[in-house]
Amino acid sequence: MIFIEAALRKPTPYTPIWLMRQAGRYLDEYKATRKRAGSFLALCQDVELATEVTLQPVEILDVDAAILFSDILVVPLAMGLPLEFVAQEGPKFLQTTRDALSINALKYDAYKQLEYVYDTISSVRAKLAKDKALIGFCGAPWTLATYMIEGEGSKTYTHSKKLLYTDPNLLHSLLGKLSYELTHYLLAQIRAGANAVQIFDSWAGALPPRAYVEFGWRYMLEIARSIKQQYPHIPVILFPKGVGALLEELRYETDMCGGEFDVFGVDWGVGISRAKQVLGDRFVLQGNLEPATLYSYAAMEEGVEDILRVMGNKEGHIFNLGHGMLPDLPRENAIALIQMVREKTKR
Repeated sequence: MIFIEAALRKPTPYTPIWLMRQAGRYLDEYKATRKRAGSFLALCQDVELATEVTLQPVEILDVDAAILFSDILVVPLAMGLPLEFVAQEGPKFLQTTRDALSINALKYDAYKQLEYVYDTISSVRAKLAKDKALIGFCGAPWTLATYMIEGEGSKTYTHSKKLLYTDPNLLHSLLGKLSYELTHYLLAQIRAGANAVQIFDSWAGALPPRAYVEFGWRYMLEIARSIKQQYPHIPVILFPKGVGALLEELRYETDMCGGEFDVFGVDWGVGISRAKQVLGDRFVLQGNLEPATLYSYAAMEEGVEDILRVMGNKEGHIFNLGHGMLPDLPRENAIALIQMVREKTKR
């Protein structure tokens, strides 16, 4: 599998490419399957339909890896927080975890309730071409905690930050519970057939450096270390979004604690040259084309050239977007991007 070889910094015939949110609303096929499911959560929980949408971008775009179709919030849902997805608004929890009572009430070993996820992985792996990798994933503890504390997505993270600064031990208690569940969740995904795993910290940029290292990055490193101890051959990708100003701090903390992971996901707000300078000798870099460049073929090609001018066609790079596909991006440009990267990075 070229994706796995590249993630482990081994020689490959070209730079592999996949796209975050490659299964989504920009594909008519996805919209049709989503309509059949009836709701987003029902789609995540239906093994047959989730398999279908996981495979769609592999078949349509010919990317080098599939990523499990699911949602990061199925873990807190399994831990006992009722969840609904509201049209035009996004996910909302009907309960929150803002005090010791609600945090202590969270279910233990909730990862065991997510059999539909593991069944989807096994189903996809059985149907996926042998040369294509399957990526499992989860949300990072800090990102999940913010949803659970706020009850929904937030721009200010008021309740989360209030808990962090007024009762940091209680927040650590929640993050510890999440880390346990997420570690076992990813291990179960690997046992089901995932060839690599990625941890998304979507709200990493919400915290200042010292706070993020303590309440975010260290927990990601802890999960990654546990996975690598049991499955050293499985690549682990960490994607903390919005941390361009923190790269030196994250590198220092990783070196100090002996962090074990393979690939650092670079978001589009970080200069790829700076990421390479700070992290490129230690980790394979993944990214980081600005998704909106796909609206324009010329802008997309210019963005690809800028990244390849830094990363070249050598080991140490997996091409991706710097965040997920947008709902109205033209699919023909996504297809062209895959072909373009392959042609420009042939060894």
